[in-house]
Amino acid sequence: MARLMNKVAIITGAAMGIGRACVERMAQEGARVAVVDTQAQSGEAVAAGIRQRGGQARYFTCDVSSEAAVQALMQQVAEAFGRIDILVNNAGISGIDKPTHEVTEAEWDRVQAVNVKGPFFCTKHAIAHLRRAGGGSIINLSSIYGLVGAPDVPPYHASKGALRLMTKTDALIYAADKIRVNSIHPGFIWTPMVDNYLGHEGDVEARKRDVGALHPLGHMGEPDDIAWGVVYLASDEARFVTGAELVIDGGYTAR
Repeated sequence: MARLMNKVAIITGAAMGIGRACVERMAQEGARVAVVDTQAQSGEAVAAGIRQRGGQARYFTCDVSSEAAVQALMQQVAEAFGRIDILVNNAGISGIDKPTHEVTEAEWDRVQAVNVKGPFFCTKHAIAHLRRAGGGSIINLSSIYGLVGAPDVPPYHASKGALRLMTKTDALIYAADKIRVNSIHPGFIWTPMVDNYLGHEGDVEARKRDVGALHPLGHMGEPDDIAWGVVYLASDEARFVTGAELVIDGGYTAR
């Protein structure tokens, strides 16, 4: 219950799914949390729920694809909580599902703006605050599709591969500052984004079973499966872990 005591964590894309689970588990472990999203009503509700359970949380609206908005966010969080120790770059979109030769420049750029530029901007403007705190942890939510390929959603796969290598580069650049940078690679997790994706392909429950069967453990994951990995990487238990890939995928990439 105190693995993250006295730490301040920023979680982007925190209004639902994996981000919301990260907020709840990190607050449960003692962190003061900045709930960051563009969905104000849902984000405010998440923060309010944490406060009702005795935790400390505030909602902040931010479009991570805007550098000015991200820079302002970091200053607002530091002023609200006094410091920043942890950054969880979770905000992301799946984008269009078309073959590469049919993807437009605008469709490609939108995914990269959120999934690649977003973590870049957040990391860039968090570094000074993490240095002032004496170090910290940055956790980038990549995907199994940052490790292996699949014949769909090309912009998404490219973005998650980029985030994997960005993680390793930043781990090396900021190691001397005691700032650890790691990536998490989820398999299919039952979130609103995946629910929406499967909903376009016929019966959702049947598709859920079919997709679950792709994982050797025989089922899809839940947001908490990822949130506990985030808690570990954010905590001092992972003080010797940087530049690593934490794969939480039910065995999907073990083949």
